[in-house]
Amino acid sequence: MKKNRAATAAAVCGALLITGCSSDFGSDSSGEQDSSGKQELTVMIGSSGDAETNAVKAAAAAWAKKTGNTVTVTPAQNLDQQLGQALAGGKPPDVFYVGSSVFANYAKGNSLYAYGDKLTDKEDFSATLRSSFSYDDKFYCAPKDSSTLSLAINTKMWKDAGLTDADYPQTWDDLAKVAKKLTKGKVSGLVVNSSYNQLGPFLKQAGGWITNADQTQITADSPENVEALTYVKKLLNDGVLSYPKQVDAGWGGEALGSQKAAMTIEGNWLSGAMTNDFPDVEYTVAPLPKGPKGQGTLSFSTCWGIANKSTHHDAAVSLVEAFTTADQQVKFADEYGVMPSRASALDTYARKHPQDKAFVDGSAYAQGPVTLPGFTKVLEQFDTDLAGLAKADPKKILGDLQTNGEQVLKSNG
Repeated sequence: MKKNRAATAAAVCGALLITGCSSDFGSDSSGEQDSSGKQELTVMIGSSGDAETNAVKAAAAAWAKKTGNTVTVTPAQNLDQQLGQALAGGKPPDVFYVGSSVFANYAKGNSLYAYGDKLTDKEDFSATLRSSFSYDDKFYCAPKDSSTLSLAINTKMWKDAGLTDADYPQTWDDLAKVAKKLTKGKVSGLVVNSSYNQLGPFLKQAGGWITNADQTQITADSPENVEALTYVKKLLNDGVLSYPKQVDAGWGGEALGSQKAAMTIEGNWLSGAMTNDFPDVEYTVAPLPKGPKGQGTLSFSTCWGIANKSTHHDAAVSLVEAFTTADQQVKFADEYGVMPSRASALDTYARKHPQDKAFVDGSAYAQGPVTLPGFTKVLEQFDTDLAGLAKADPKKILGDLQTNGEQVLKSNG
């Protein structure tokens, strides 16, 4: 993604490389509940900017007016660090953003109130998103939005290369061919972040993934995953795929916007960045090409966490319900560019934003992230290894991922 957030586990649990975070962030038990009439709630968010902050504050104010309660919304400067400290200190906000990459650490540490099954129409959230925020078979928290990955293409470069809509790549071979055709001078045909967050779709398209479906086994060193990384390595060595730093860019969106890349693989967060930073660059979004085993993309989300130690559980659940109604999710989408997490809201979003069709369609077959407790460091090492993929052995990279992942799985018991 544009910015890979630092793992809260690192801040709270110290420098644990491949072991689970075993210390809890406070108490096993919930806080003593406030039974008074008026509730004063605090909300901490990791905001993308003023538009998101103002949208959340407006939604909170509307709920407060309706219920007679009070809500204070605070955008964190560093969400993972501030939230980790607040949880460890025993005085957390009542409601807060929780990324899927750190969710399981919080759940294992007894920091989160498991309220997911109390939500109205919980099945309206996709099974993938519910799974991303479930731990020990409990659905903990409501996904606040959703993101998938697609192929973003510089429209002018595409046309200048003599390509049309009929040439959008349908297969890996197609992708390699158009990437080669678009690679000219200082322009790379395809720029992709050297992270499993962007390269992960190739694993799925080859029929592989890092774990099995219920995350009880590590499946990293499979022939399918080797095939996927071998394909990416060939694109790198053929000079048609570059990592952002190779074209002096911070991420794929910047490479596309600064016209150093003809194509990139990014999520629907790209829209806001292009509008704000590169408004004159025209681009289109197409589905990722199919691999040997079919379609594949990744799903990302953040949930509305409620602190186990909060003394306002009922009011907090009511607030989250207000934040996640279909109508409110569509408002959030319009105001700061996220994609709804409710299927009913996603249908409305798709009609209002036809340019994002590829992102929306990807929700039907997207793979959620690995959410095992203590797995963040394993994935950070995997990302480090992927950065050197051009000169490395895919089997060795995946073998190390397998070993490290199995150690975490074992430590989780």
